[in-house]
Amino acid sequence: MTLLFVCSICRAQNGKVEKKNDGDESKTQENIVCEVDSFYKISHKEVIILSALIVYGITETILADNYQLLNYRFAQGMANHGKITIDDITQYVPAISVYALNIAGIRGRHNLLDRTTILGLSGMFTGAVISTVKHTTKIERPDKSAINSFPSGHTAIAFMGAEFLRKEYEDVSVWYGIAGYTVAIGTGMLRMYNNKHWFADVIVGASVGILSTKLAYRVYPFLRWRFNKKRNTSERIFFCPYYNGKQGGISCSIQL
Repeated sequence: MTLLFVCSICRAQNGKVEKKNDGDESKTQENIVCEVDSFYKISHKEVIILSALIVYGITETILADNYQLLNYRFAQGMANHGKITIDDITQYVPAISVYALNIAGIRGRHNLLDRTTILGLSGMFTGAVISTVKHTTKIERPDKSAINSFPSGHTAIAFMGAEFLRKEYEDVSVWYGIAGYTVAIGTGMLRMYNNKHWFADVIVGASVGILSTKLAYRVYPFLRWRFNKKRNTSERIFFCPYYNGKQGGISCSIQL
């Protein structure tokens, strides 16, 4: 579902709407174009790489019962030890860091409203995909505590936030993105270390999280354009009450 949406948006680099009015003596044409900065676009290379990782994770999960692949090897290598539950916190660290840095005076690319909207879109995409797949596949966790292992929600949230941090601060320093992805990778490793997820769960969760954020950045300019278009249209219509001593009512003025 997410992959099809991303692929369709990649091809729609610019939105264009044309409106024609034919009259007896005149013809008018109105072109409304939504230009998208390259910052918000998704490259086909990124889609292919992330899609390949998702396909690998699905394949690994399907073959896990019959073949001892990386799922089995990682599970065996991380068995019989204590748990480190800090991953319940670290999953949120990359996204929260964006707001913390802005409070500290290190400004990112977007203001509070814009970045919160983008993060909200990312969370909506991530949550929809992860929740749907978990309840559809019903894969048992390595510790047998539940049957909602695939894919990893913690990892998806962590990588969603890491990509969000990278995009907001890539013009400031590359190290912010590196730090965010380091925390996200650590979160994924801890999910396996704590015997809560298989290797494939983490790979797919990370890919979904990154794709969701990229998709949110791609969709946001169009949503903002549509909102501004409607707002500008409403600002050209004026209503004003009147009373001339005998009659009262409301006058309407439309600026063309």
